Amino acid sequence: MKRTLKGFTLVELVVVIMILGILAAVAAPKLLSTSGNATDNGLKQTLSIVRDAIELYAADNGGALPPCTGTGADFRTALAPYIRGTFPLSPVGTKDFDVTPVTGTGATADDLTGWMFNTDDGTFICNSSAASSSDPATTYEDF
Repeated sequence: MKRTLKGFTLVELVVVIMILGILAAVAAPKLLSTSGNATDNGLKQTLSIVRDAIELYAADNGGALPPCTGTGADFRTALAPYIRGTFPLSPVGTKDFDVTPVTGTGATADDLTGWMFNTDDGTFICNSSAASSSDPATTYEDF
């Protein structure tokens, strides 16, 4: 009487596991970097929206920039008519909507609030000195 065993041999199982491991090693980095790219693209879009709101405010107010003191409550209030919904949170750094006012040239991120606004020239940047997820050579304040 011939006896047949049903199932997989150890070699077959090892080969399948190795193939799955190789596929996972190829796919994982691509899937993991998409969240970093999404954060970077979201930040760029948010900066564009707020910068456009600043330009609209200036156009409506004879070229004057919005006021910004303290944590920027007056800044957010001044721009409220030009931004749909609430003032955006920063997607990186402190992840809040507070705005640090600065003056002069060459202001660099201090990582204390979500945003930074130069009241002299109207520059609005992300207040984070961390390296970008999509390009480690670039910091978020450079966006």
